Amino acid sequence: MPFLELDTSLPAERLPPGLAQTLCTAAADILGKPAERVNVTVRSGLPMVLSGSAEPCAQLVVSSIGVVGTAEQNQRHSARFFDVLIAQLGLGPERIVIRFYPLEPWQIGKNRTVMTFL
Repeated sequence: MPFLELDTSLPAERLPPGLAQTLCTAAADILGKPAERVNVTVRSGLPMVLSGSAEPCAQLVVSSIGVVGTAEQNQRHSARFFDVLIAQLGLGPERIVIRFYPLEPWQIGKNRTVMTFL
């Protein structure tokens, strides 16, 4: 069950329509998870500073069970997520940062229990 949280200083009107759905579809493909399990949040217009600069920027947090736990996995994922974000946001790669967090099944609640028991 992947979670993507995109924070950006870009105003909402500069984001492409359907960005959350685009990220959902991309994450399903990149992480090898069903789209029905992907959760996406997009927050725009945030006051942000990246690398000491307040120029337009974005940060993506990717959390998931089993697919973001190694440097090798995340290196592959990073390249593909960067391609999507650069194309969708029109930002250069130096204005984007991605953080990966591995999750355990007991850390995600769903249907009144945790994923461990589903």
